[in-house]
Parts: sequence; C-alpha cells; structure tokens
Amino acid sequence: MLPEPKRKKHSEPDEKGLDFARAWVEFPDPADDEQVFRCDLTWLTSRWNCIFGSGCQGIQEGRADDGCCTLGAHFSDEDDEQRVAGHVARLTPDIWQNHAEGTKNGWVTEDEEGSRQTRPFQGSCIFQNRPGFPGGMGCSLHILALREGREPLETKPDVCWQLPIRRTFEWIDRPDDTRVLQVSIGEYDRRGWGPGGHDLHWWCTSATSAHGAGEPVYVSYRAELTELMGKAGYDRLVELCEERLASRRPLSAPHPADPA
Repeated sequence: MLPEPKRKKHSEPDEKGLDFARAWVEFPDPADDEQVFRCDLTWLTSRWNCIFGSGCQGIQEGRADDGCCTLGAHFSDEDDEQRVAGHVARLTPDIWQNHAEGTKNGWVTEDEEGSRQTRPFQGSCIFQNRPGFPGGMGCSLHILALREGREPLETKPDVCWQLPIRRTFEWIDRPDDTRVLQVSIGEYDRRGWGPGGHDLHWWCTSATSAHGAGEPVYVSYRAELTELMGKAGYDRLVELCEERLASRRPLSAPHPADPA
C-alpha cells in the first residue's frame, strides 16, 4: 500500500514550525480533588497578542479583514447557542452591519454534518462588520460587549472567545486503580483545527508578527483563563508563570515566535 501523501507545508516565512520543545506543568485543581491541570507554560508565558486589523493576514487568502472569522463559528452545545441568542437580540443596526439580513433570514445554519453554527454571509461570519462600517470593523458581538462594559466572552460563541487557547479533557487511569480528569490548557495551533488546519492561509499563534505584546498570554487572557479554569486554578497558574518569568536563567523551552 502506498503511503498517504504528505499535506502541503505552509510556506509563510512569518510562521515558525509546529514541533518544538515546550515547558509543561501539572498541578491539582485547588477546587476539585478529582481534576488536575496540565498547562503549557511555553505558550502561556509567550508574548502573543491578537493583531486583528493590525497586520493579521487572515485564514483565507485575500480576506485578511476577516481574521479567523471566515468560516463562521460552531456552537459548542445548545446552551452556547441560547446564550449567544440572548445577546444577538440586543444588537442594533448601528452595531451590526448585517442586522437586516440576520433578522430577516436568520443568523444560524447547519454544516454538512448537521452541526449548528453562525451563518456565513458574503464570505465571512454574518456578525462580521466590514472595514468602513461606522459602528466599527470586526465582530459585532465583541463590539456589543465593549459598549456595555462586559467581557467579550459573555457575548460571543465559546469557540470565538476561547481561541487561541485550547482546552482538552482526558481521563487518566492511575496505577492504583484511581482515575483523574486531566484538563490541558495550551496553544490552539494549526493542528487544533484538524487536518484542514495545515491548509489555512495563515495562523497567528506561531507567527512572529503576532508575538511581542507587552503582557504575556496568562495576563492578557486573564478573563478567559479564569472562565476555563476557575479562579483558584487560574491563581495557581499565575504563581507558576511568575516563577518561570522571575528566573534569572534563560527560559527553558521559549516560544520560537517570541522576540529573542
């Protein structure tokens, strides 16, 4: 049998490779005895930041203004969709460019496998405001949150506010016949999208142009990480990240996209 052909390698000089040394740390969840966190300190202490509208090349060639919103957003479950629906009801035409289209013809659709998602419209998510729109370019649900003094994670679909953090779950069977739920917190790199992730035009987490922010990820994503880990878990993560950065020795396993 012939081997499967290798997927094309992304050739963007701005991006670093996917395989490199990472510094992981594992610690028990202070709020749950049956759960442990496994966190990628290489990613969480990196200087990545979102550069949407400021150099983002977009996941689809020729549509940089869409960022990672070209495909729409799949809902994690029914509760996720219902939560977003409550905020969509408060969107007005001055905030949402596609308000007339969305209210008339709907803003939810199903993909080929029957999974529900925000509806793509004119090449990107229906909630995406185009450049030049008076209410602001970008996600209208994000803009709504900022106008109301909320965290964007309150108004946006789960997948939107979690990116580029990736949380995964795995039950671990221990030698003493006990089990523990391992919750991994790491980088949502190209592989997080599945096989098709290698075909994205550009992806930010490994791009040098998206690294160099004043604050490391564990600080800039405080609200999101607290929501994903709980306050006690996040507080312990902060301690471990600060210990890593306080070391006078060169960081072990630094992120290759970070400034030298």
